[in-house]
Amino acid sequence: MSEQTIEIPRRESSILRAIKSVALLRESAVGMVGLAIVLFWVLVALFADLLAPFPPNATIMPLVMPGTEAPDGGMFLLGTDHIGRDILSRIMHGARQVLIYGPLATVCAYSVGIPMGLAAGYVGGLTDEVLSFIANVILSFPVLVLYVIIIATIGASAVNIVIAVTFASAPGIMRIVRGLVLDLRSREYVFAAQTRGEPPWRIMAVEILPNARGPLIVDACLRLGYVIITIGVLGFLGLGLPPPDPDWGGMINETRQMAMAFPHMALFPCLAISSLVLGFNLLADGLREVSLRD
Repeated sequence: MSEQTIEIPRRESSILRAIKSVALLRESAVGMVGLAIVLFWVLVALFADLLAPFPPNATIMPLVMPGTEAPDGGMFLLGTDHIGRDILSRIMHGARQVLIYGPLATVCAYSVGIPMGLAAGYVGGLTDEVLSFIANVILSFPVLVLYVIIIATIGASAVNIVIAVTFASAPGIMRIVRGLVLDLRSREYVFAAQTRGEPPWRIMAVEILPNARGPLIVDACLRLGYVIITIGVLGFLGLGLPPPDPDWGGMINETRQMAMAFPHMALFPCLAISSLVLGFNLLADGLREVSLRD
């Protein structure tokens, strides 16, 4: 009697599935437009020193309208502000600040929210009750008020903005991860891992978390847009990055009193914030389409 071997199909690795998801993004026109906008600002931030026509903090000619020629023969494509700094150069260098601290704050928030959500959803019991209670207390405060209280208490700096975003965003991420874990922990591959005697931390990190990647990636893109808006709002309120570093929200705050007479000083930083947030939102829509097809 011949023995019959049973071949168990191997699951694709998380890296391979991520590569396939990125490849499928080409089928989403919305996602590709969003990706193009985000890549545009990433390239601007990386090569700001080469692309910017003037130093971002150099005082040249105050209150110059867009399209005016510069004294050295160049041109102020977007005009200058009330101090005489070139707006285009400051927007380019400001993109670097936004694309450093925005993703950094988002990653820190996920680094805190994901372990909390995994523990609450998988362990359950008292752990779930305590973590859910903490999350509900923090989420009961208006987000903007919470940001202002934190920054006003610990001071305005890049590090403190990251801390404030992490503190305010981690509970929401925890709630999303918890809901995903409650659904995924009853799947067969989780039972198989439990039968093999794998420890809970490995089951959460290897079996559950990779299978929750789709909704989390989409939420990360949307949340990154919210964080960029938050950085802009804090800068507008005078609680953002300290001067003289270019900050899109700070540029709007510095020129808001003269915006009626010289609207270009506030208009172009607003358009920069809106376009980058739109790029991340469109990218999130494309990724959502891809996840539904996958």
